[in-house]
Amino acid sequence: MDTCVTETPAHCEAPREAEDDLTLVHATKRGSVAAFDKIVRRYDRKLLRIAQSVTHNREEAEDAVQEAFFKAYQKLDQFHESAKFSTWMIRIVLNEALMKLRKQSRAREESIDSSFPTDSDVLPRDVADWSPNPQELYGALEFREILTKCLGSLQPGLRVVFVLRDIEELSIRETCEALSLSRVVVKSRLFRARLQLRERLTGYFRKRHRQSSAIVLTSKIDDWKGSQAP
Repeated sequence: MDTCVTETPAHCEAPREAEDDLTLVHATKRGSVAAFDKIVRRYDRKLLRIAQSVTHNREEAEDAVQEAFFKAYQKLDQFHESAKFSTWMIRIVLNEALMKLRKQSRAREESIDSSFPTDSDVLPRDVADWSPNPQELYGALEFREILTKCLGSLQPGLRVVFVLRDIEELSIRETCEALSLSRVVVKSRLFRARLQLRERLTGYFRKRHRQSSAIVLTSKIDDWKGSQAP
């Protein structure tokens, strides 16, 4: 009989126990606190990233996630099992994050569902050939800070669509459901977000390249001076 050994690829290993969302939801409804704790551990990081994309504030995002889990636990009976549980959770945390955002900007209310005048006018198309790839860029520690700043410069309505689609890798359909927006609006906002981010990131890389070039040039001049010394 063939058995797995230490060096065997991961796919040959015995699968770890993994309950699907509905199993955990049903167990929670029956009173299992441990089941809901698994839900929290499964989604807390994802929801924190999404909340932070709206509030652009770590502390506010953490509060939004805690409140979202609390409300989800209280209203679990309202979850329609025909939908994805993850999408339902994302919708709740977005609402909580939006309330935090409104409190931040008391002078004016921002809304992730506010209408954009050009939503129906922009031809939805992909901007997939831009470099660097957003997922790779976000995962690279060196560029995380600059991407965060660039994301923060986007309108919340554009920012959250980009995060859900390109960072969290939700499908267009899931993004539409989470935001209660049409496919045309989601694709339009994603297109605009990608273009604006590419613009800002291109400016950053050009500046960085100029700085690197200046450093290299200075180094070469210093080397040349050293070679000319008696």
